[in-house]
Amino acid sequence: MAKRKRLGGPLQDYLATSDTSPDPKLSSAPIARIAGETSINAAFDEVSRELGSARSEGRLLVRLPLDSIEATWLVRDRTHPGTTQDPDFTALLGSLRRNGQRNPIEVVDIGQGRYGLISGWRRLTALMRLYEETGEDQFATVLAVLRQPATSQEAYVAMVEENEIRLGLSYYERARIADKAVEAGVYTSKKAALQSLFASASRAKRSKIGSFLVLYQTLGDLVRFPQALTERLGLSLVNVLQSNEAAGERLRARLVAEPADRPEAEQSLFSTFIEMETAGTANAASPQDSPSSTTRERSTPVLKSETNTAKEVSPGVYLTQSGGKLQLSGPAVDPAFRARLEAWLKDIRAS
Repeated sequence: MAKRKRLGGPLQDYLATSDTSPDPKLSSAPIARIAGETSINAAFDEVSRELGSARSEGRLLVRLPLDSIEATWLVRDRTHPGTTQDPDFTALLGSLRRNGQRNPIEVVDIGQGRYGLISGWRRLTALMRLYEETGEDQFATVLAVLRQPATSQEAYVAMVEENEIRLGLSYYERARIADKAVEAGVYTSKKAALQSLFASASRAKRSKIGSFLVLYQTLGDLVRFPQALTERLGLSLVNVLQSNEAAGERLRARLVAEPADRPEAEQSLFSTFIEMETAGTANAASPQDSPSSTTRERSTPVLKSETNTAKEVSPGVYLTQSGGKLQLSGPAVDPAFRARLEAWLKDIRAS
């Protein structure tokens, strides 16, 4: 059989590889290299512009050390971020411990590696608490949105609106931050503060906050549980204070003499104070039956109590003595309590 003729020559040379093949970079045209470099530079410029835009518009998310945050950069709208007795704060601690931080806080760059806190005081405090407790790196930093508010007013509005959305402020806390913002020179008047900080609220709601301003200006931070002070109770206190100028000093003295250790005790103190002041006003306004009755009343000795303040004589039961009258009040004074008290009094009288 005849042998097949092996291919060779130019085709074999074409299929063969060579170590001396030209460098693609050297073989590309200068115009192509210039176009490529221009494209890369344009991409870097675009990224730089986007980062700058994100920073200026408050869209930049950063992770910061806990100790780089200035929590007091703004006067806080809450008197405290939360305690272990607060069920909402306890729930926040549990969520961060299990799942880590999901919602960022808001800060502003104040220079030299420091950041002023706008909103997220409770989250920041909870992370600090967990880091002190565990020492774990996951709690050593905080996820934050870097904002750039144009004015102090804009920063205060952002703080208030954040808390209104996440966990509504009480009327007393709303009044407090309005007063503090004016005190700090952010606003020129209480009216301007209310209209700016609570612009999204109805006129009726702003009017109620204005009423609570009277209460805050009288009591200040003597109220230990402002978040628990209800709208109805607070407005009743305002009515009492506005009807009697001296009532404010009496209420301040009560709060100083009997600092409450829980919200229920403080609210009971307020309720008792309102009842006493209302009863006193009614007695002062009622006409006397006759001159003889007036004489008899003046000649009758008035029993004065050692103190005019309510004392807790049983859990949730407060005793107040005013002249010759004893008054029981508090959350535990319910129909069942009254029935037990009446039965006890009848037993004493029978014996």
